[in-house]
Order: sequence, then C-alpha cells, then structure tokens
Amino acid sequence: IFCLLFLLSLFAEMIANDKPILVLFEGQILFPVFTAYPETHFGGEFPTEADYKDPYVMELVQAKGNAVWPPIHYSYDTVAKSETAERRALTPPSKAHWLGTDDQSRDVVARLIYGFRTAVLFGLVLTLFSGVTAGAVQGFFGGWIDLGFQRFMEIWQSLPTLYLVIILSSVIRISFWWLLGILLLFSWMHYVGVVRAEFLRARNLDFVRAARALGVSDLVIMFRHVLPNAMVATITFLPFYLSAAITSLTGLGVLGFGLPPGTPSLGEMIVQGRNNIQAPWLGLTSFFTLAILLVLLIFVGEAVRDAFDPRKSLISNQD
Repeated sequence: IFCLLFLLSLFAEMIANDKPILVLFEGQILFPVFTAYPETHFGGEFPTEADYKDPYVMELVQAKGNAVWPPIHYSYDTVAKSETAERRALTPPSKAHWLGTDDQSRDVVARLIYGFRTAVLFGLVLTLFSGVTAGAVQGFFGGWIDLGFQRFMEIWQSLPTLYLVIILSSVIRISFWWLLGILLLFSWMHYVGVVRAEFLRARNLDFVRAARALGVSDLVIMFRHVLPNAMVATITFLPFYLSAAITSLTGLGVLGFGLPPGTPSLGEMIVQGRNNIQAPWLGLTSFFTLAILLVLLIFVGEAVRDAFDPRKSLISNQD
C-alpha cells in the first residue's frame, strides 16, 4: 500500500494539475505539463504562458483541437475561484473539491498529493545518506579511530538541532535543500551504532582473516565481505528512521521553521487545520494522512524485521 501511494505521488503532475496533460491543436501534440506554451500559440493576444483555467483560452483550444485533463484540475498552488471570480476559501468537500479548500482557496487533495511526495522524498534522502561508512570505519579498524569517532559523536549529538535551525532561518532563506542539509548534518549518526556493532563482531571472523591472509585490501573486505552482513540490520531499521525523518519535517513545519511558505507539506496542512477549527476537514485530512503514513511505515519495518529474524526462519523450517 505504501509503495502504491508513493508511486502515485511521484506522478502528481499527472493526477492534480491546472494544465492539461495533452493538447491536440491543429494536428500538433502538445504537453503543457512539461512545456510552457504562450497564449499566442493558440491564437490569443498575450505572449505570456497560456492560462488553461481561463474560459477564453479553452475556447481557443477547443475551436481547433481538444485537451486531456488530469482527474483533479488543480495544482498545489492553484487558487480556486467560483463562476463569479470569487475565491472558494474554506469550502467543504464537494464534487469539485473532494476534500474541500483551505483558507487560501487551494484544493486540499492537490496539496495532499504533492505534500505526501515531498515528505516521503525528504525522508528517503535523509535516511539513505546516513552514517554507514562512518560506522564501518569505526567497527572495522577499532582502537583509537573508534575511540576518537565515539567522542566526536558524543559532542556532535549534544548540539541542539532545533535551535540551530531557528538561528539559521533568521539569517538565510530556508529552502528544501538547505533544510535537508541542516538536518543531514545531525541525523547521519542513525546507522553508525548498528553498523559499528556488526563490523566489530565480523572483523575477527574466519572469512575476514582468510581474506586478509590472501592479501585482500581493507577497503574490499569492508564493502564486499562485511558490509552485506551489516546491511541486514540497517535495512531492518530503515522504515523506522524514515518515519522519524518525516515526523521531524512535519514538526518543523508546524513550528514555522520547515519548508518555505507555499510549499506543499504535511506540516503546513496541520497548521491550516489548527488555525481553522471551523473547517474540520482540514484537520482531519492532515491527521489521517500522517497517521496512515506512519502506521504503514511501522508495519513495513516490523515485516522486514520478522523476515530477517533468524529465530522465525528456524521455526518455519522446522514446521
């Protein structure tokens, strides 16, 4: 279920967009989702990008062709307007807006799809760029290298991440990559302890001694022979660290130190629900989205842990 939801969110532009996916115009096949076409291309007056939500532009397109729209005709930043050109702020769920709109007249479903993708991609990058190499070096060589790394990690872990984010947000304009880099500086130690323990256990085993006796280099032994054994524990903890990374991003968004304003994020949706109690669909949508996402990740983590548990595999073989 998680993989299906994530896969669908990767194609968010094809599901929720204020531009057609495909336009057939005068025998040409156009893709407005990927390419910006001026209004003059369709016979209009302005050289700027065509506004496909404008009835005048759509009349020009339909006069000499046709358009294929995504299921949801709104992007994450599209301002929904009624037929009288008035904004549809805080409208309840309806046929036009499946989960209603927020206080800025933006479609909640569209922001939910884009925000889900942003949260998962952010969490995956933050989780995958972890301290596997640092843990491997510590565990394999041990001694003063291991001792020095451990003391450095104790000092580094004591730094207040939230305070540093607050200070930096007042100095620089926080963006997706800035926030990712800041959190990555303090979250790379997640896997260090697990990988270090596996390398400490395996560095004196017979196959490692045999490889050393044959003259194999330390780098080859570390990453070709020992690391695959350590990856079992690493993969087991990956879904749990992913859920923690998504929670961190959401929490920073709720506190106002997350992604820039206007960026679709689950934290911003929670803030919308908190500030608009009279619109319960906002709070319920953000709550159930975050709850279902984290529950799915925890279930994935438990399933992976059971799959790599040698005791359970032994019991199944006996049966």
